[in-house]
Amino acid sequence: MKSIPDKRVLITGGNRGIGFAIAQGLLAKDYEIIITSRSLDNAKLAAQKLPGKVIPIELDVTDDRSINQAVKTLHQKIDRLDVLINNAGVYPDKDINILTISRELLDSTINANTFGPIRMVQAFLPLLEKSSDARVVNVSSGYGALSDLSAGVPSYCLSKLALNGATIMLAQALDSKGIVVNSICPGWVRTDMGGSSAPRSPEEGADTAIWLATDAPRNISGKFLRDRKVISF
Repeated sequence: MKSIPDKRVLITGGNRGIGFAIAQGLLAKDYEIIITSRSLDNAKLAAQKLPGKVIPIELDVTDDRSINQAVKTLHQKIDRLDVLINNAGVYPDKDINILTISRELLDSTINANTFGPIRMVQAFLPLLEKSSDARVVNVSSGYGALSDLSAGVPSYCLSKLALNGATIMLAQALDSKGIVVNSICPGWVRTDMGGSSAPRSPEEGADTAIWLATDAPRNISGKFLRDRKVISF
């Protein structure tokens, strides 16, 4: 009997925080993991801490040349991609608000948090199309919900609001290809970004992403979820 090959997932920014916890959870389910970081050394360090099949890759989601090089490198190592988890992001808003933020900061945040995931889907689509159960998970935030926008966190809120919009559009565009796309709010998580006073562990923050990558019904697509439940955009 022919064995079924392990499923393969790429996690951007998977070297720490929620991304690292997602990697741990999927390795426990026998997934092969591709960990990306802007630093190859950091990706390799993370891979050394993870038991199982892990491929470390250098990738900066704000740089198309970096994305294209990662695709080229991975084409030599893999024949398909089953799951893309767009986890990498920035949270740069400090001592500013919607009335004082610069155009440059708005540009850089939305480039990383919104345009990065869109470009990742575009670039890795040929590999995702080769999977029989392709899924995309965008790590968003409650700050990206219309009801929770904050004038004191302007670039992050707008970037995640736009990411949720992109999730809806990507799900529409990829429906005919059988590729499921969703975004998640992991909650307030104890990471470098969330801080030490956050109530949730990285493992708790990772749970919904892991579920969407593996066991969630495929008729859930173009949705925004928290704690495995659909919530309002």
